[in-house]
Amino acid sequence: MKQAIETIPANKKLKYIKKIAILATFGAFLFGYDTGVINGSLSFMARGDELNLSPFMEGLVTSSLLFGAAIGAVIWGRLADRYGRKSILRVLAIIFFFSTLGSSIAPNSYVLIIGRLFMGLAVGGVAGIVPVYLGEMAPSNIRGSLVCQDQMMIVLGQLLAYVMNGILGNAFNVSYIWRFMIALAAIPAIILWIGTYIIPETPRWLAIEKKSDQALVVLRNTRDDKTADQDLKHIEQNIKKESSRGDASLHDFHTPWIKRILIIGITIAVMQQLAGINIMMYYGTTILEKTGFSTKAALIANIGNGVLSVLGTTIYMFFLANRIKRRLAWIGGFCFTTTILAVIAILSHYAAGLSILPYIVITCTMLFVFVDQMTLGPVCWLLLSEIFPLHVRGLGVGIATFGMWIMDFGVGFFFPILIEIFGLSNTFWIFAVIGVICIIISFFIIPETSGRSLEQLEDSFRRS
Repeated sequence: MKQAIETIPANKKLKYIKKIAILATFGAFLFGYDTGVINGSLSFMARGDELNLSPFMEGLVTSSLLFGAAIGAVIWGRLADRYGRKSILRVLAIIFFFSTLGSSIAPNSYVLIIGRLFMGLAVGGVAGIVPVYLGEMAPSNIRGSLVCQDQMMIVLGQLLAYVMNGILGNAFNVSYIWRFMIALAAIPAIILWIGTYIIPETPRWLAIEKKSDQALVVLRNTRDDKTADQDLKHIEQNIKKESSRGDASLHDFHTPWIKRILIIGITIAVMQQLAGINIMMYYGTTILEKTGFSTKAALIANIGNGVLSVLGTTIYMFFLANRIKRRLAWIGGFCFTTTILAVIAILSHYAAGLSILPYIVITCTMLFVFVDQMTLGPVCWLLLSEIFPLHVRGLGVGIATFGMWIMDFGVGFFFPILIEIFGLSNTFWIFAVIGVICIIISFFIIPETSGRSLEQLEDSFRRS
């Protein structure tokens, strides 16, 4: 009977799964654009004839999205376990659309903060759900590169934000141009909403809902028939092991081996933020202004960060994801990024006031985002999509990303205040020291997940 199921021809399966990945990751694209657009638009909205933001309010406007994302990560992860991954993505697309428009017409900073808070709810949702969706859809042999499509779309969204900031900021000599920078995100929100009517639900969630026939169709559309049959068998066996647990809840994390995975997941997510990537993504223009660039020059120079970010992710996605061990990429990446932070700290102190300093700093920030997006960025989301058992995957990733967003909120909120108090050099020294601590921790907690199916990983964690 299984042989009679009609599926996509074998030569079109890879193309089909790539199309699914692109449509699903428009959520990640929105994640990238909405977090990146503040890097540039902040300089305009902070002006006296617009929202007149103090350093405190700059941090609050920037980090309000991140606080919303922390809440959204937990809420939507659990709902995705209950109602399905693609159904929740559809709801998030609607929230993205209206919060984007609301933020763009905000009459004051308080309305803008509320708009970005709701935008953050959607960002937190896609941050957790999209990598889970891709991880559950992907055959194990290409899971690394497919899940990295999520990271690719994040950095493409950030790059587009930087490009549009640069174009609009230089082409229109009006302070309210920041409103148009933000409003552009409504377009990918519409594309995501349409895409949710095209992409299938994941086979693992369908199997949990006792829709094994539908799950088999999805599996056979994304891998060869023999592998599809084996994967469905493993999924169903895994579901039977978890069937006595009922719906996923926080009580599940009282189980020692699941609690250990949760601690690992939260630590990975928090360390990814402590590495300092979002200092560059949110405040790259501000950093360049403080080293000597004008606002317009900083907007253009900051595009380089976006380009190198995309290049780093591309290299990992196409050349490293299925070849290099996750653990090696993580620890190696942390060593490089921490070194770069220390170099920026040294140069911004000893070369302060020199005309060459802005060019040295932009070179360092570009190198930082290149290395980070070639290692820590994609590996973080990849590990989070792999380590949690099926029964609590949505909830577990949601809790871990809650920790990530809370730390992101802290970095986003306090960075301009730290610069105001300690100066640029000492602020970067703080993050360099934190980086060293994270490297030491990584040696003890980062697992190796490459080359094994999600079911094999779950069995391994359960036995260890």
